[in-house]
Amino acid sequence: SSGINAEWPLRPGGPPGSGKGTVSSRIVKKFSLNHISSGDILRHHISGNTELGLEAKKFTSSGLLVPDNLVTKVVLAELKSIGEKSWLLDGYPRTVSQAEELDRNYNVDMVLNLDVPFETITDRISKRWIHPGSGRTYNLDFNAPNIEGKDDITGEDLVQREDDKPESVQNRLELYSNMTKPLLDYYSDQDKVISFSGTETNVIWPLVQKYLEEKTEA
Repeated sequence: SSGINAEWPLRPGGPPGSGKGTVSSRIVKKFSLNHISSGDILRHHISGNTELGLEAKKFTSSGLLVPDNLVTKVVLAELKSIGEKSWLLDGYPRTVSQAEELDRNYNVDMVLNLDVPFETITDRISKRWIHPGSGRTYNLDFNAPNIEGKDDITGEDLVQREDDKPESVQNRLELYSNMTKPLLDYYSDQDKVISFSGTETNVIWPLVQKYLEEKTEA
């Protein structure tokens, strides 16, 4: 089955640092959807040494990306296992070929696109510092350490991950943009993309919530 009432398949999209993870978790909680994260499912298969996990491990152990068709197998197996329940896809599909394969098996009702300015994301991520020993994370804007550059508990130095440095963030965003445009075009051609613009999750979330509430009442 498909459609809003019986099954609610949707996919949120947004660049790294756009708040996609937070919005996804709020949607799942508020609307009682099954959260299907391709990354989480792959890790579960790999740690459980399942047939699909062993296949994926051949690539991950060599530092390679898991191929499209294998990720698709993993996601489709998960969708099959939850039956007629409503779901939200996170991190999949990433390519048009994955989207086409998904369409052959399931119907995605809508794609939520979080449209956050790249400058906002670069600024947000580049203010993130971590304490390597514990993994504690600080943000210079809204969760700054008591003493600049030092962990609150141990007093040890904080570091910035290579990935969080402005030039790295910019590169990741450009890569994301190049990868995602064909996918957004694919779903836009089907009139399934709904974009929500803003600079903060707390601004975007009420818009997403209102839209989804109206869809469920329709």
